[in-house]
Amino acid sequence: MEIYRKLVYNNLESFLLTCFPVLNKVLGKRRWTRLMRSFLATHRSRSPFFRQIPDEFIQFLQSEEAISANYPEFVLELAHYEWVELALSISTLAPAWEAIDREGSLLEQRPVLNPVFANLRYSWPVHRIGPRTRVTPTETWLLVFRNADDQIQFTEINAFTSRLINLLASDEHTGKAALQIVAIESRHPSPEVVIQGGLEIMRDLMARGAILGVFK
Repeated sequence: MEIYRKLVYNNLESFLLTCFPVLNKVLGKRRWTRLMRSFLATHRSRSPFFRQIPDEFIQFLQSEEAISANYPEFVLELAHYEWVELALSISTLAPAWEAIDREGSLLEQRPVLNPVFANLRYSWPVHRIGPRTRVTPTETWLLVFRNADDQIQFTEINAFTSRLINLLASDEHTGKAALQIVAIESRHPSPEVVIQGGLEIMRDLMARGAILGVFK
C-alpha cells in the first residue's frame, strides 16, 4: 500500500510541477509537499481526465480550508496565473477567418478578438512573483492570448484597456462605440482624446495578435 501511495503522489506532483513551477519554488519543499498531500487527501475530483488535474487543483485552492495562515496571501492568484497558460495552450477554439476583415476600420467596424484569450485582474502583481521577490498587494491587469505561432503571450495592461477588451468581447460594439462608453464611464473631459488613445491601443493589440481584424 505504501508503494502505491508513493506512486500516486509522485505522479500527481510531477504533473502539477509542470503547471505550477513558480508556486512550487515560492512555497519551498515543506509547504509545497503539505499542500500536495492535502489536495490528494481531501479534494474530490470531478474529472477522470489526467490533463484536468491542474483545473482540480485550482478548485481545491479556492476552498476555504485549502490554504492555511502560514501560506502567502497570493497563492491562489499565482496558481491561477500559471494555470491560465496551460488552459489557453490546449484550447480548441480557433478564429473564423472567413468572417474577419484584416483591412477594415477598427473604429467604424466591430473588432474581432482572438478567441483564445483571458482578460485578467488580480490583487497581486502575479507576473512579478518569484522565490526571491517581495511583492505588495497591487491591482494588476493582464491580457493573455495564444498567437498565430501557438505561443502564449502575456501583456500587462491597465484598467482602461481591460474595460475596452471586455466591451469588444461582446461582439456588439464598433471600436468607436466601445471607446465612447469608456469615455462616459471615466467622465473624461475630452472624449476625442479617449477615442484616439483607444485607437492606438487597438492597433497595438492587433499587431500583437490579440485583435485579429474586424467583422465583415
